[in-house]
Amino acid sequence: MSVKNKDQRVAIFIDVQNLYHSAKNLYQARVNFAEILKTGVASRKLIWAYAYVVRTKTGEEKPFFDALIKLGIETRVKDLQEYYGGLKKADWDVGIAVDAIKTAPGVDVVVLVSGDGDYQPLVEYLQNQGKRVEAIAFGKSTSSKLKDQVNEFIDLSESPDKYLLKKREWPIKILR
Repeated sequence: MSVKNKDQRVAIFIDVQNLYHSAKNLYQARVNFAEILKTGVASRKLIWAYAYVVRTKTGEEKPFFDALIKLGIETRVKDLQEYYGGLKKADWDVGIAVDAIKTAPGVDVVVLVSGDGDYQPLVEYLQNQGKRVEAIAFGKSTSSKLKDQVNEFIDLSESPDKYLLKKREWPIKILR
């Protein structure tokens, strides 16, 4: 059952890498973050929206970051770490968890836009603080334990036409 009302204050935390890789691997497509933001807010009061992104040495992702900012999403940027042997890493799990805990007192609902099972302890903590926790992600690539634990899980796979951009829209409509 969905318990949403217009007076609820909402904070949205978008794990961009998680969604990007899921969309790419499952559909060979890109994510329509404008639609995801609308779904997360669901006619409630948006207090915060953060997107956790990774900056590469080339800077090719800057137009994408700018598009997120135009949507009203604050970006948290971390540089891609490159290790000896070619391993590349940019993990935002702890940063997202810390921000969610810090902002929780000012909101009623926390929306995690990620399918990462590592967020289970965060979900449990937030729920123990009386917060409603929702998750938005692609069901096929989402931890089943996370799905079971949140108050509501919204599966992007149920409406791929709504949440994915077609290849011809990429340069023009990356996030409109």
